[in-house]
Amino acid sequence: MDGNLERPRIRRDDSYYALRRDIEEFFYDEAELIDNRRFEAWLDMLHEDLRYFMPMRHNVKFGLHAEREDTKEEEGISWFNEDKWTVGKRVEQILTGVHYAEEPLSRTTHMITNVQILEATPDANDATTVKTSCRFLTYLNRVEYETYFFVGKRYDTLVKEGDDWKVLHRRIILDQNVLQAKNLSTFF
Repeated sequence: MDGNLERPRIRRDDSYYALRRDIEEFFYDEAELIDNRRFEAWLDMLHEDLRYFMPMRHNVKFGLHAEREDTKEEEGISWFNEDKWTVGKRVEQILTGVHYAEEPLSRTTHMITNVQILEATPDANDATTVKTSCRFLTYLNRVEYETYFFVGKRYDTLVKEGDDWKVLHRRIILDQNVLQAKNLSTFF
């Protein structure tokens, strides 16, 4: 279940808003690292047990969206279904300078909005695990004329390690079922 409309909201008090502000800053820092091509530093924001998942989307009959619109994690084909090692290998490939889809490197801007805390364990005051949702718009420009927009939703599970948050699970939902871009070499 992706949407938060079916689950009860957590109490939105001062501790909720303080936690949300902390999570928003984490997401903004993450976007800044990716946009500035500081991919190795971004990798440090990912948990060792990371699952990075982007399903493929299908057009389905009314009433079948919940069960059939998105491919399932660990079943069939998806755009991404990776762990930290695989994401790290993608970073290594880009940083070689000879990656066919990233030579020259793309210019990106990641915009994050509508951040919500869906769950905080044990609670918003002392959270060590947080489930979030947000919306994103990613602009990508390559060479002179290739321009792409990726728009969608993200559902993240973050865990606290010391004083830092780490992404444990990321589910990326593109609001398109046909990819217009020539490749998916950017990170979300």
